[in-house]
Amino acid sequence: MSDLSKLNKQQYIYWLKQKRKSNGELYSENTVNSYASSLSTAPARLSGIELENTDVYGITSANYFHEIRQRMERAENFEEINIKAGNKAFQYALEYYEDFLREQEKGNEPVGDADGNPLNYSITSTPIVFTAAAGLPTALLDKNIILYGPPGTGKTYNTVTYAVAIIENKPLHNIMYEVRTRGYEVIQERYRSYKDKGLIEFTTFHQSYGYEEFIEGIKPKIQQGDETGQIGDNVAYEIKPGVFKQFCEKAQTPVIQDSNTYGIRKEPVIWKVSLGGSGQSDVKQDCFDNDRIRIGWDSYGERITDETDFREYGGATILSRFMSEMVIGDIVLILHDEKTIDAIGVVTGEYEWLNQMEDYKRSRNVKWLAKDIREDIYALNGNKVMTLGSVYRLNRITLADVLVMLKANSNVHSTAIQENANNYVFIIDEINRGNISKILGELITLIEPSKRIGQAEEIRLRLPYSQEVFGVPGNVYLLATMNTADRSIARLDTALRRRFHFAEMMPCPEVLVSIQVGSEVIELSAMLEMMNRRIEVLYDREHMIGHAYFMSLNNHSALDDLAHIFRNTIIPLLQEYFYEDYDKIRLVLGDNNKPESEQFILAKKTDITELFGDMNGFEFDDEAGYMLNEEAFENAQAYRKIYSRSSL
Repeated sequence: MSDLSKLNKQQYIYWLKQKRKSNGELYSENTVNSYASSLSTAPARLSGIELENTDVYGITSANYFHEIRQRMERAENFEEINIKAGNKAFQYALEYYEDFLREQEKGNEPVGDADGNPLNYSITSTPIVFTAAAGLPTALLDKNIILYGPPGTGKTYNTVTYAVAIIENKPLHNIMYEVRTRGYEVIQERYRSYKDKGLIEFTTFHQSYGYEEFIEGIKPKIQQGDETGQIGDNVAYEIKPGVFKQFCEKAQTPVIQDSNTYGIRKEPVIWKVSLGGSGQSDVKQDCFDNDRIRIGWDSYGERITDETDFREYGGATILSRFMSEMVIGDIVLILHDEKTIDAIGVVTGEYEWLNQMEDYKRSRNVKWLAKDIREDIYALNGNKVMTLGSVYRLNRITLADVLVMLKANSNVHSTAIQENANNYVFIIDEINRGNISKILGELITLIEPSKRIGQAEEIRLRLPYSQEVFGVPGNVYLLATMNTADRSIARLDTALRRRFHFAEMMPCPEVLVSIQVGSEVIELSAMLEMMNRRIEVLYDREHMIGHAYFMSLNNHSALDDLAHIFRNTIIPLLQEYFYEDYDKIRLVLGDNNKPESEQFILAKKTDITELFGDMNGFEFDDEAGYMLNEEAFENAQAYRKIYSRSSL
């Protein structure tokens, strides 16, 4: 029984417990359990009828269930099964379950769990359009999940519900319940909000996707100036982090409190600043005593304009950084020597000119978080020494690194900077379409849950281009999708399969509605179920057709719409599956048992003699030709006879 069925059963039991008999009394615990149990076991024992689905609790449409119920009551042994259930429990259970579904669609009843705990949501008729793997509350504890199944089963659709469940630390079945009671759009709105906040990232693997896009690579850039302030216009190359590496860095970034008393802004830039050179100096001591930073280049005057001539002394880039690019809330690390810093501060003021000072007149106010320290940042800076350039960005130093240094030297981090406890979800669509070894590289080891940062078996590796030490944070979840029609799960990289939990997503026909065409009804669920049973025999279960192809008919169902789906989606898909083996395609569509006017694909015997004349003994392997029958697409019987022998 799927998680959806289990949830429906719990809600039905709760509903029965609130229902009263005609005398006003509540049903006993034994009666409720008897009704609930009969719906689970009795349908499979009925004979003389065809049931596409005996999982009653997997049905959420009252109209569809009404059709199934009528069929069950026509079974040869219905009365026998009903008597064995005790006091006609099966008959009453069927009747009440239909009432239960109709009340849900009307939104009249609150629902709860089987223990009688109410869940206070109003019920809507929003259909559930996904299947959930068994045991998903446990599966969500895993850091790496792949949703796999045939095309059109809602894998990408379900990444929204999975991602929201992970970020909100909720069991998946709770989010599924919200989809049912409040609508998928409510969950999708939260998903978009989390994505805008950077908690979710989405990418699609393809044949050209590589390590450089995912982890890091070398990219060209126009060199604007170096750390000493010299201007240049040469093309240079820089190491750029890929989308996953950036995401992991974001997941490790400490959380800055909105109203922190230190004035640290969200996503601050981290600057290296020299105060009068390395070591101790009068300028540095003045800055420590008066909560400020100062640099020189006084000969250019207080204001820098387009007419300022930097040709003799340089410094244009440094002054631009200090006066314009640096903003309030940024963090400054003060140079002690080429490998160590001796202070950490937060910029709290705009650029000022201190006319009363003899030199180093350019100033900004700061709040010192730590000073008179000795912190070696050589390794954090990519094994690069700091230069004497007065001001430049320390792009390799992260806010997480600053937090570690503050923990070692002060206690301000407890209120201003906190460790990031949020969950982050990185979604990879079509994971099996990429070259996994080429894309992931050493990451195949790092994504293993036991090797994540903070775990007992934590592993960090030095990346080949940047030489940075890199690990995958424990709060990053990998959520991927895999289309089994593209590549069998058995042929997926063994190392990848060992590190992922796999949740199967199979077609869920019961979520589809029926189409009324005049006096005839096309049962889409029965039609899809029969087509997939035939595909499983003729090909395999990994190439079934998903319910998502037909979901648009739940909102606007007409024969023309169904014909459009068959003509432009289903037939081409079957042609791809069976390599244009039209005899097998005809078997899937039931054309072998229909009159010619209702066959989607017509088989016409070719008159070889009329076409070629004397063939001199040459023989053809196949003397039949095939063509689409456009009239069948507009004939309701053509669809009904895919699944209904009684229509033949």
